[in-house]
Amino acid sequence: MKKLVIFWFRRDLRLDDNAGLYHALKSGYPVLPVFIFDRKILDRLENRNDRRVEFIHAALVEMQGELEERGASLEVHYGLPLDVFRRLTDSYLIMGVYTNTDYEPYATERDLAVGRLLQERGIPFYNYKDQVIFEKGEVLKDDGKPYTIFTPYSRKWKSTLSDFYLSSYPTKKYWRHFLEHRRGAIPSLASMGFSGSGEPFSPAVVRADLLRDYEKTRDLPGVAGTSRMGVHLRMGTVSIRALARKAGELSETYLNELIWREFYQMILWHFPAVGQGRSFRPVYDHVRWRNNEKEFERWCAGQTGYPIVDAGMRELNATGFMHNRVRMIVASFLAKHLLIDWRWGEAYFAERLLDFELASNNGNWQWAAGCGCDAAPYFRVFNPTTQTRRFDPGLSYIRKWVPEWQEPGYPRPMVDHDEARKRALEAYSKAVKRE
Repeated sequence: MKKLVIFWFRRDLRLDDNAGLYHALKSGYPVLPVFIFDRKILDRLENRNDRRVEFIHAALVEMQGELEERGASLEVHYGLPLDVFRRLTDSYLIMGVYTNTDYEPYATERDLAVGRLLQERGIPFYNYKDQVIFEKGEVLKDDGKPYTIFTPYSRKWKSTLSDFYLSSYPTKKYWRHFLEHRRGAIPSLASMGFSGSGEPFSPAVVRADLLRDYEKTRDLPGVAGTSRMGVHLRMGTVSIRALARKAGELSETYLNELIWREFYQMILWHFPAVGQGRSFRPVYDHVRWRNNEKEFERWCAGQTGYPIVDAGMRELNATGFMHNRVRMIVASFLAKHLLIDWRWGEAYFAERLLDFELASNNGNWQWAAGCGCDAAPYFRVFNPTTQTRRFDPGLSYIRKWVPEWQEPGYPRPMVDHDEARKRALEAYSKAVKRE
């Protein structure tokens, strides 16, 4: 049997500027690229038209084409990672398994289990930083403790930054080290119980003019002023280093958005309870939520009677995307106007968002609900009408997603803003008094 190493693709679906792949290609052994459609993850997905699975599948097909041009091939499996690695270690003389670190709780448990299996079989398991510029404990306070407020974290992040952290990994120089391998069949979506729409995804490129105007356009949902890079960052079809370099040249506002992403990943790592349904500020776990299921269903369906809220929910349901400003508005509406537990909304977004990432989704929901680190204070309650005037003054976003908003059949507002605000403040203040 020929000696080789495996590179295990996960959240890094690209051949260029890939840290773990670079080290695998420089290992001195031929590299067999592997991807696993993890059944433990896929079996939990209720929506069998989930576009995230379709996105991953499309990215694999694209990589397969690039590899085949060089006489190589992805080996793609559908199953449980432990079972797959048992088969791989039986089939090949593996001198090492290389991958990039995934920091989410399930991924950490999975990698520990795979690492133990490989160790039992005498195979080294190498993990590299790739999906963030700074990870875990690389940006800490001077006393070694993690930051819990964004602004000082972002200052330290920027002061720590250097060209070293933004440098690309020149994987293309070593592509000749891929194992010459027969064509591997990628399991079809149908064979895994999924289907695809065939609709195109946003390109993995950010226009320079968009970044230059980003500060002026990012909050306007009726304008194509955001990067739509969320899914590409989530799945690793774009390099965070390349994106941060471009942001540094063209838009500090956009760079700050990338830093927010890393801030929330750092929070999840140091405070794992937030990813397990706990408020960052435990006192807010005492809020007495109303949790009216019929009202929640109306929120989900975009039938609240507040056009900006309904437009956001309908955009999400139809496309898997929601504009960032509108995400804040609909989240605040659920938690504060309806007094429905923010975790319900977090879970709904987790099912629907194409760019779902646990750390950011959780961090943003806790921010909107007032219970997270560096959160909007609980007494800040977004007024949907005021938000509409400020960010959709021409009503182009509302007209697109709620064309009937002025017609008799459109529902009346579920709640009066002033009354809902008063009710929310009473519920939150009672929780805070228990501290």
